Amino acid sequence: MQQLIRGRVLDFHADPADTEDNHRYIEDGAILVRDGLVAAVGEYAELANPDLTEIDHRPHLILPGFIDTHIHFPQVQVIGSWGAQLLDWLNTYTFPEEARFAQQGHAPAMADAFLDLLTSHGTTTAVAFCSVHAASAEALFSAAESRNMAMVAGKVMMDRNAPEAVLDTPQSGYDDSKALLEKWHGRGRQRYAITPRFAITSTPEQLEMTGQLVREYPDCHIQTHLSENLDEIDYTLSLYPKARDYLDIYETYGLLSDKLLLGHSIHLREREIKRMAETGSRAVFCPTSNLFLGSGLFDEAGLRAAGVVSGVATDVGGGTSYSMLQTLNEGYKILQLRGQKLHPLSAFHWATRGNAVALGMQDRIGTLAPGSDADFVVLDAHATPAMALRMQRAQTLAEELFILQILGDDRAIAQTYVAGKPMKAE
Repeated sequence: MQQLIRGRVLDFHADPADTEDNHRYIEDGAILVRDGLVAAVGEYAELANPDLTEIDHRPHLILPGFIDTHIHFPQVQVIGSWGAQLLDWLNTYTFPEEARFAQQGHAPAMADAFLDLLTSHGTTTAVAFCSVHAASAEALFSAAESRNMAMVAGKVMMDRNAPEAVLDTPQSGYDDSKALLEKWHGRGRQRYAITPRFAITSTPEQLEMTGQLVREYPDCHIQTHLSENLDEIDYTLSLYPKARDYLDIYETYGLLSDKLLLGHSIHLREREIKRMAETGSRAVFCPTSNLFLGSGLFDEAGLRAAGVVSGVATDVGGGTSYSMLQTLNEGYKILQLRGQKLHPLSAFHWATRGNAVALGMQDRIGTLAPGSDADFVVLDAHATPAMALRMQRAQTLAEELFILQILGDDRAIAQTYVAGKPMKAE
């Protein structure tokens, strides 16, 4: 099956922060899609063929689909919950909500709603925390597989400091994770992420079992949280009094590598930054969540200078929007408070190829390179009256991108393609 998708085409082959030669922009471009993959990208005039089905998105921009590197699938119905910082927020809202995922039929219904929300906001791949229940991960993977949508996910492992309804044990967490992993990891576009929630909710015994899983399946991602909130750090270190710092807990159990995704990574000590760089462990910036929960200001430039690779993510439901555009909007503001700049080219690189690099998946997603998966987002910079009025004064591609970043949301998503298939009703 072949089709030609026409529009203004933009993708990245390098990080704009590193080199001026970083992107490809084709004013009247086209993407040839064959069997769910990118077959070719170029000028429309060169690829046009009367035998091809053609979809014309002009004058909109076509980019690789957005990638969200940290999101909580079971929190879709507690997003926008009032008035708490991290630990209170978890106990008041999150854990009771996640307990509902033990109910028959709840997880599949939420999985479909979750994926609909992602694609309606232009996100084509997510790295997702599920609940402690194996059925939640099963539901998410099944729903993603039915859409041929790339998902990286895992059931959380947590055996203390939470209500009984959301706890497993070191052994059951290991057993459930292993069974899910062996069923789903590498099946089609699905990948498993070994998922200890964070050190507060895992005993040393559970982190030891986590390390065993990591040693047995070294090609799996690992996702957890690090240094989001000052009270969290103090509590964590009281539970692990022998640890040199928060990161040292994960290091002790053999979790550090370029497969490790450390959500938040705000209040880091010098040794932690050095070890993250040495081991390739990734930081993940969650701007709307960091502001909403009052957690702190991420130091993108400092981590970059130290050699730490960072992703950027929504962190729904502590995060307040499924939109990677709004995530980049709030990220820009946080970095402004840090005295740092986020150029629009860098922002859109971050949400596409940059996040793919953080995941080590840039050979499959995040670009429009031939052979990669045909995941695209079509962006309309005139989607609202305010955007259309502002666009009357825009003169460059960078200005247009910045208008999308600051004023855009799901209304700016004209279409989302997953493996070449449109996901939004016209």
